[in-house]
Amino acid sequence: MLIEFTVGNFRSFQEPVTLSMEAASIISEDKTVDANNLIPINKHLSLLTSAAVYGANASGKSNLIIALAFMRKLVINSARESQAEEPIKVEPYRLNSSSENKPAYFEMIFLIENQKYRYGFEVSKERIEREWLYYTPTIREAELFTRQGAEIKSNPRTFREGHGLEARTRPNALFLSVAAQFNGPVAQKVLKWFRRIGLVSGLNDTGYRSFTLQSFLDDSHLRDEILKLVRSLDVGVEDISVKKNDEVSVSFPPDMPDKMKDSLLKSSGLLFSTQMAHTKYDNDGQPIGQENFDLEGNESEGTQKLFFLSGPILNTLMEGEILVVDEMEARMHPLITYALIQLFNSLETNPRRAQLIFTTHDTNLLNRSLFRRDQIWFVEKDSFGASHLYSLVEFKPRTRNDESFERNYLRGKYGAIPYLRGFYGILDEGLKIPVEESGDGA
Repeated sequence: MLIEFTVGNFRSFQEPVTLSMEAASIISEDKTVDANNLIPINKHLSLLTSAAVYGANASGKSNLIIALAFMRKLVINSARESQAEEPIKVEPYRLNSSSENKPAYFEMIFLIENQKYRYGFEVSKERIEREWLYYTPTIREAELFTRQGAEIKSNPRTFREGHGLEARTRPNALFLSVAAQFNGPVAQKVLKWFRRIGLVSGLNDTGYRSFTLQSFLDDSHLRDEILKLVRSLDVGVEDISVKKNDEVSVSFPPDMPDKMKDSLLKSSGLLFSTQMAHTKYDNDGQPIGQENFDLEGNESEGTQKLFFLSGPILNTLMEGEILVVDEMEARMHPLITYALIQLFNSLETNPRRAQLIFTTHDTNLLNRSLFRRDQIWFVEKDSFGASHLYSLVEFKPRTRNDESFERNYLRGKYGAIPYLRGFYGILDEGLKIPVEESGDGA
């Protein structure tokens, strides 16, 4: 489970910002929200099942997801995919001359089998500048290894697996990844945790469509759950059939690597044929059978996204993992988005206590019956173009439980909204959003 993620000097984030999944010491007006949205770990720590990140366009919401994806990818691949002199594809904050030549900062605090770990690194385009891994066996945190430039120190008692690997670690490779490659048990455990983070773009489904289609063929339990979910969300689909195409004729450049060809074929959907069955009626409105529609040729983009997204969502819930989605609501009705998030905020549908982190513009979700105040986050850029991240529970003056989160946000009380002025010379004083008043503050 994720406790917190910190990033600094990366893309639009100049100073370090932290997204925390640790529950604050607050009580919701509706006690069922606390019961469903909290994950009790021990008497000192409870985590959250979900977190929503709001902000104006170009505020840095997607950069937060990109930062998490960058850290995950470097941990998994740096020891095996990069060459000795190959630059690291990291992008520091570029709008300040003092930042552009400094390393980017990444740190993750997480639980593996209720054991707390803290792992992070500082990275420039040339090399890993610093790296560290700690764990908390009892009350006090203990060191597993630290790295400062070329100097790597492994704790001989707690990280014996790292001994002798210092010389095998390239300047542009993470020591953790090298130790995992050499079958270090602790390093492999941490690497496996990073692999279990699912990353999804709500605008581009090519990254997860092949997962859903292949799972639909291979995993009968997941297939049944996908079908049950799609049926329940009122898109008119009664049945789904997926077949793998044995012969696919596609022309690729002769020098394209086979691995890239396979990846393009999987993401394109050409390897699969998917049919959605709809009920067919006679002139009297009586059902007489079913009519099959091609998923990509006949179904709406919203139905396509719902189907493709259902795979990673349900797999995450079944395995108790972490799912990170950028632009969660894109191409879907607000009530469907609400229902998908509610799957995570429910003991009944999320008994393994999976976690969901997503960015969104959908203010309908700013609802105190769906989220606690510590689950709502905002990203806002300052006048220098740097992004800042803060949660509703941190906001001063404190927001009461009986206030309308949505109305306050649209009125600009929490910041993180676009300020529109001088639009073609028409709007001279900023756009004012009319918000319907509510007698009970809801």
